[in-house]
Amino acid sequence: MNLLSVAPAAIAQPAPQELALSGSWTARGIGAIEPQLAALSAPTTSEIVVDGARIEALDTAGAWVLQKLLRRLRGEGSAVQVRGLRPEFGNLLEVVGRQAADEAGTPSPVASAPSPMLEGLGRSSAAAFEQAFALLGFVGESAVALAGCVAHPARMRWRPILYHIRSAGFDALPIVGLLSFMLGIVVAYQGADQLRQYGANIFVADLVGLSMLREFAPLITAIIIAGRSGSAYAAQIGTMSVTEEIDAMRTLGIAPMDLLVLPKILALLIALPLLTVFADVLGVFGGMIMARAQLGVGFGEFLDRFVKAVSITAYLVGICKAPVFAAIIAVVGCFQGFRTKGGADSVGRQTTRSVVQSIFLVIVADGLFSIAFSALGL
Repeated sequence: MNLLSVAPAAIAQPAPQELALSGSWTARGIGAIEPQLAALSAPTTSEIVVDGARIEALDTAGAWVLQKLLRRLRGEGSAVQVRGLRPEFGNLLEVVGRQAADEAGTPSPVASAPSPMLEGLGRSSAAAFEQAFALLGFVGESAVALAGCVAHPARMRWRPILYHIRSAGFDALPIVGLLSFMLGIVVAYQGADQLRQYGANIFVADLVGLSMLREFAPLITAIIIAGRSGSAYAAQIGTMSVTEEIDAMRTLGIAPMDLLVLPKILALLIALPLLTVFADVLGVFGGMIMARAQLGVGFGEFLDRFVKAVSITAYLVGICKAPVFAAIIAVVGCFQGFRTKGGADSVGRQTTRSVVQSIFLVIVADGLFSIAFSALGL
């Protein structure tokens, strides 16, 4: 429809209780409507009918003027009934009316009463089960993608894998080494007083070696990587999801699992065991320094007792945990990234969830490992 040929907006009052609207109620057609609004006589009845059947066009400017007229009539004590508007015009008028009410500070409806505690518990449980099933589905999807890459090695993206090995492995060496070194010092220092009382200074090698190699080194390394790399995975994929880059990849025929998930999982499966070995070395070294300073146990004596006390089995028990921890961290981080919806606040929320869930699942897995190894006599 050519808006130039549409008649301008007009208001007629065929009867004291009726207003007839016509013409084009748009930014172009409402130029002369103000004098007509001023010329309207005050209503003498308690009910006014506004007939909009002859309105030919309506935009937000015209809807705002019409809402202004309706508020004026209601303010003069009349009940206003609008009829004859096209459905699309009525919807636009309602939207503009809500916006005008919000800007005018109209009180919002009273919030409903909070849900009972039992109902809230049920909703939380349902949400937790839904997320657990979604995580299982994501694990299955990752396994299928990994099997496809194993069956067709040409699909393997080596450059992203090497990049993530560097970022999650090599770049994490300083923080992992420092914390493991400090942890070894703390373990030896806490045990020094007790060992000195019984003249068992040399057994500090047993304490530091077994605790670091079996438990502390793989666990502290996994926690550091969960906070450092797992959060980065969730934030990266979450940002791509918010900006619709993942949808664009699917449109181009690029599988997000192959490009975004598998390189991270494979890189962490390689990097975390190596970081654990590095943490073992630095943790034991820290314990050696503290043993010499507090208990007078020299490096040679410490290493001689260390070789006798710590078997290769104890060393491998700690190393075999690392790939499982790596898979948990990478899968949970990527999973929470894909669940990001909305804006930047959702990215932060899912990133926090990825770190919390990764650390929780790592500790649970470590407890299960302890139970299993105890049952096997390892």
